[in-house]
Amino acid sequence: MLATPSTPVALLRASPLPSLEARILLTHVLGWRPTQLITRGDEPMDEADVERFRTLEARRVAGEPVAQLVGAREFFGLDFDVTPDVLIPRPETELLVETALSAMDGLSRPRLLDLGTGTGAIAVAIASMRPDARVWALDRSTQALAVATRNAARLLDAKRPGGAVTLMQSDWYASLDATLRFEVIVSNPPYIASGDPHLAEGDLRFEPRGALTDEADGLSAIREIVAGAPTRLVPKGVLWIEHGYDQSAAVRELLVAQGFTQVRSERDLAGIERISGGVWAAGNS
Repeated sequence: MLATPSTPVALLRASPLPSLEARILLTHVLGWRPTQLITRGDEPMDEADVERFRTLEARRVAGEPVAQLVGAREFFGLDFDVTPDVLIPRPETELLVETALSAMDGLSRPRLLDLGTGTGAIAVAIASMRPDARVWALDRSTQALAVATRNAARLLDAKRPGGAVTLMQSDWYASLDATLRFEVIVSNPPYIASGDPHLAEGDLRFEPRGALTDEADGLSAIREIVAGAPTRLVPKGVLWIEHGYDQSAAVRELLVAQGFTQVRSERDLAGIERISGGVWAAGNS
């Protein structure tokens, strides 16, 4: 007796995964839009597609991030390529993009620097919203820069007035031309302390450790970024940094000690102080 062919509806019902995750994996396997799981949910599936889904399902059950399994993650309305070489873009980081865009209001052809760009999500999202902005994106990982380069080429208009995003391998500011100055500097650096148990939990187990932790107290990269910013900002230029849920006070102290003014933190949708920044006023140097 022949086995009854599997259908999308049957696979979703039997899946041990949360419904949303199972749907994402199944639409990826089938190449369908989410609505097609409703309109075509009772269609028989090829056995090869069933096996592909079950393989991805098992890998997710074992803990691999959905974004790595499907090779993509949506961020600020754009679909970014994701690999195990880069940090997976997260919704809370959109606050950094929104704040940077607000800082550029009223500026013509602003220059923006993204330190530790990873997928390029922050830099590309800002460049897409401000076509006139001139954007530099730096990372010390050549693998991450390869991912960011693909994302920038695929997601940005090649004829944008601000030109292509300048992607560079660099340990923070080290490779930049010494004469370059920016209106805005942003960064989502590694800020998890080396002994934090979260590093051994969930998706973080599969993401590049160097993008997550400084292998110290969680503030060493932030200290470098804050200390180097004054010589890279124009007068009244701004610096904004993403940090951990319990680091806002420490980051504000670093900014104030370095001479930044109008220092403040902004809360994400969960009410957590997620980013901190300030203004580099003329004459502080």
